[in-house]
Amino acid sequence: MCGIVGYVGKEQATPIIIEGLRRLEYRGYDSAGIALLNASSIHVVKEVGKLSALRSRLQKESPVGTTGIGHTRWATHGVPSEVNAHPHHDCTRSFMLVHNGIIENYTELRQELLDKGHRFVSETDTEVVVHLIEENYSGDLLRAMLSSMRRLKGAYAFAVIAAHEPDTIVAARCGSPLVVGVGNGCNLVASDASAVLSHTRRVVYLEDNHAVRLGRDNLVVCDIAGNEVEPNVKEITLNLSDMEKAGHPHFMIKEIFEQPSLVADVLMRRIPPTSREIDFQEARLQTLGLDRIRRVMMVSCGTACHASMVGKYYIEEFARLPVEVDVASEFRYRNPVITDDTLVIAISQSGETADTLAGVREARRRGAKVLSLINVEGSSIDRESDATLYVYAGPEIAVASTKAYTAQILALFLLALFLGRKRGLLEEPHFREVVKELRLIPGKMQSVLDNHEVVKICAHKFSDAPNFLYLGRSYNYPNALEGALKLKELSYIHAEGCGAGEMKHGPIALIDDTFPVVCLAPAGRVYEKMVSNMQEIRARRGILIAIATEGNKEMAAQCEHVISVPHTHEALSPLLTVIPLQLLAYYVTTMKGLDVDQPRNLAKSVTVE
Repeated sequence: MCGIVGYVGKEQATPIIIEGLRRLEYRGYDSAGIALLNASSIHVVKEVGKLSALRSRLQKESPVGTTGIGHTRWATHGVPSEVNAHPHHDCTRSFMLVHNGIIENYTELRQELLDKGHRFVSETDTEVVVHLIEENYSGDLLRAMLSSMRRLKGAYAFAVIAAHEPDTIVAARCGSPLVVGVGNGCNLVASDASAVLSHTRRVVYLEDNHAVRLGRDNLVVCDIAGNEVEPNVKEITLNLSDMEKAGHPHFMIKEIFEQPSLVADVLMRRIPPTSREIDFQEARLQTLGLDRIRRVMMVSCGTACHASMVGKYYIEEFARLPVEVDVASEFRYRNPVITDDTLVIAISQSGETADTLAGVREARRRGAKVLSLINVEGSSIDRESDATLYVYAGPEIAVASTKAYTAQILALFLLALFLGRKRGLLEEPHFREVVKELRLIPGKMQSVLDNHEVVKICAHKFSDAPNFLYLGRSYNYPNALEGALKLKELSYIHAEGCGAGEMKHGPIALIDDTFPVVCLAPAGRVYEKMVSNMQEIRARRGILIAIATEGNKEMAAQCEHVISVPHTHEALSPLLTVIPLQLLAYYVTTMKGLDVDQPRNLAKSVTVE
């Protein structure tokens, strides 16, 4: 979860590292630190809180050095404090190390090192590693890293500098992402390619159980046994402008408003106007043996899991394949039944979600083919899957996912149509009808956004409510879960989502005249059932907030507040109804004066179990 940046070159490292950390701050922001190597001494500056606190202190101290490492932390072991902030040092303060991940056997190693006379100052698992490197060092930092890696259990990405080896950074990874930026007269290392983009587009995605020594003009990659490996240098296509706010007050609102153009761009790529076929050429779907697939399992976490639930409806509707949706953190531990005719679909925005990556490995270990839906090319899940379908959401910086969720739903809808056509179950007239309506979705999404003031008024009315309930059915049941998740992760208001038909089996006990209930009630097969559930709430004096199809006068007569969305094909309605949910969470949060882009205790990419 934490963000790592390292630089070795000819320029002063501090501004380069701080710029990289700024681009990675969504990975963690409870503390930050930097270590600069200057000749044979190391200058360390650490601060509790967001990166701005570290920047302010650096303006006063102005450390110099052309080699350095930096870190922005999301705490796993030890409370946020200056002593627990990274970088961590050994007994002699000759080695400084930053870490993303969790060392599972740190207690055992710590005791072993204490018995040898090492002195620890923090509560973190990370400190064990830098002492282990000190113990293993005999004049070669890369060899000390490799020796230490052989003792470690868990997931990690490291970067370390040593006073004994100027102009050198050694980095390593196992389970946590790490990318090397290959520059001109410099080299960089980071948790994410976005942190190196200002300096190079040439990168090496470090493989698991590999380490790298970086100098100003050279790099050496080794496997854990110490064998040198030829680095695979790739060109990245990200644009720095996509990672700026572009005049918006927050990344989240920018990303919400990008959704219509995102959908339009994906449709242009996947179904060009002159084509009647869905273009998945880059996805390598032919490797999956789709003709023999009889069952689908989806593995994902959080918002991606809600997208998976929408995808279940789509694939069962259009391709008539049975689909199971698994929370990735449970999937690998429950001894799942996987046969050779099972397709496992893994969904992750970052492509680095630790639990989902573990699910991919478990599925492949059991002989299943894995198709991943991800947003980041070259990520770990991308590299370890049999086939990959990119969702093309572009960089998403806000911790709370919005446009990536939309892109995942769209990708799953297109995949369901593709499978339905391939299986001979989706006839040409029906396919053309659905695609015709799909092409209208960007304009309809824009009309919802153009009406955002209606959502803002609703947010103002209910921003002080202590609890919310979100209800939906069919395609919009997952959106009810997603709407509740957005509100609670951003505004810290307790919110619960559930299937409207399940309300009377428990959640209805919560309803009283202070309780707002957001009801997803677009036109469709379950509309009448949804109205019945809303009547049950109304009879108990609950406060009804409806998201309904334009022109629905019935809703206006019985609800406290109505947010309208355009009429569309029922299966496509989640692409429209989710936008008011995102806006509601955004506006409630801003009205409470909270940080929208970086909510407390959360990080964008969950790279630890």
